[in-house]
Amino acid sequence: MRSVNKVILLGNVGQEPKIISTSTGGLIANFSIATSYSEKPRDGHESHVITEWHRLIAFGRTAEIIRDYVRKGAKLYVEGSLQTRSWDKDGEKRYSTEIVIREMSLLSSSLLASAAAPAGAAFGTVEAETAAARANSGRVNPEIQDDDIPF
Repeated sequence: MRSVNKVILLGNVGQEPKIISTSTGGLIANFSIATSYSEKPRDGHESHVITEWHRLIAFGRTAEIIRDYVRKGAKLYVEGSLQTRSWDKDGEKRYSTEIVIREMSLLSSSLLASAAAPAGAAFGTVEAETAAARANSGRVNPEIQDDDIPF
């Protein structure tokens, strides 16, 4: 039997990413993004927005891109997988679940306009999408097709 561990998020960065250098010279990026949706109560009262926060982690080249281009408030499209870590603190078992980023698209044109990278430059699995590309395609992310959406 096959199993799948895949998470897809489109949200806004909640704080400046924390970048950590490893002893081997690699980078790790930690940050969170918020996703929101509106919910209308059954009693007919006014709808309200519910926000969920998601912890993300990235390694290597993806962490470098995050360090150089991702800022608080940026809109990101992220694909990754869930990972749960555990550790002992003061004799108590602690757990943390986070999303390990496998692919990411930067969707905030204001951040990309000030970036030093050439327009539309690709960074491995991480793509920087420019405002011009979005305007030409008429979509938020031209890489996402209707056939890619599972519902």
